[in-house]
Amino acid sequence: MYLGAHIGIAAGLATAARAGHEIGCEAIQIFAKSPQMWAGPPLSVAAAEEFRRAVRAEGLAATAVHHGYLANLASPKAPMLARSRTAFRDELARAELLGVDALIFHPGAHLGSGAAAGLATIAESLRGILAEVPDGKVRVLLENAAGQGTTLGASFDELKTVLAAVDLPARLGVCLDTCHLFAAGLDFRSDEQYGQLLDRIDSTLGRANVRAFHLNDAKAALGSHLDRHENIGRGEIGLDGFRHLVTDARWTTVPGYLETPLDDRGYACYAEDLATLRGLLRPSRAAARPRASPARRPRRSSTVK
Repeated sequence: MYLGAHIGIAAGLATAARAGHEIGCEAIQIFAKSPQMWAGPPLSVAAAEEFRRAVRAEGLAATAVHHGYLANLASPKAPMLARSRTAFRDELARAELLGVDALIFHPGAHLGSGAAAGLATIAESLRGILAEVPDGKVRVLLENAAGQGTTLGASFDELKTVLAAVDLPARLGVCLDTCHLFAAGLDFRSDEQYGQLLDRIDSTLGRANVRAFHLNDAKAALGSHLDRHENIGRGEIGLDGFRHLVTDARWTTVPGYLETPLDDRGYACYAEDLATLRGLLRPSRAAARPRASPARRPRRSSTVK
């Protein structure tokens, strides 16, 4: 697995690539604008090209943009749905300009219209938007949910429904958040449970559709439906669950992005979590991946979920 983290862009897009590399990231996830805004300043071609050059210069193996928090492609309310689709088009255009591998987004919430209606609306939204960019290179990844409220995507069956309805395997996939899996009731801490998780992935999503992970421990108990991230090994999942993922050769070329809490030490917290994850690897593999010394970075203003 390519291990990385969500890096802020307040100091600049290219700086994010360099900051990620400094703390030992093999992959980085960023926002392409403020996640709390429907629209942001235009992204210049020059800034995007500088980011691309920095990604190449730092040798990053994978990159992703995380969509903002406001859009809801499942909304039954026409004005909200239209605004969400416009925001998604903008985020996808930014991701294409930046040349990242993936755009990761929360599928949305049905707000009382029912799961079937909400899933159909998500699929309709994605089919229409992706058809507008037929030559797009960025893969859109649905992120599994923790199952809170009317949010969709907590079950693999719901994610499978959207994948099948859109039917664009080259353009669509899934990002699995470990905290969300656990909060939704999927335990993968023991060997047997991890094997069962793989079986469920194979029988529903298809392993090839899992294109990224968010690596977050969980503050809340199994099946709590609470989306509360914790640092690696300090939560309810613990080290065994992450050991299964990072040592599994089936995920060797899949990125895993940290979205774990930061304190006033900034990205040094990420560096510690990366070191913890690498400590779970076989000695030979861990030794083959040297890390730079952690750099002190500003605290992120927003928590990624």
